[in-house]
Amino acid sequence: MPQITVEELAALMKKAAGVTVSPEQLKEQPEMGFDVLGVDSLGLLGIVGELENTHGTPMPVDAERCKTPQQFLDLVNSTLMAGA
Repeated sequence: MPQITVEELAALMKKAAGVTVSPEQLKEQPEMGFDVLGVDSLGLLGIVGELENTHGTPMPVDAERCKTPQQFLDLVNSTLMAGA
């Protein structure tokens, strides 16, 4: 199963949370908080929901508690790898 890239996360942030962030910004500042980027808990829930729909795999319950895009990608990708 493919890992989720910063490009995919940036697209999901726009689609599910209405926040436009460039993949380059996520790569350059992976520890910038979702709160700083403008993604609230509902937005993060939306991102998790979109991923579950796209990949047909339940995401870890902690995914919606992640504070940064890097933390989120690490958790989600390790879950996807484990389920592959």
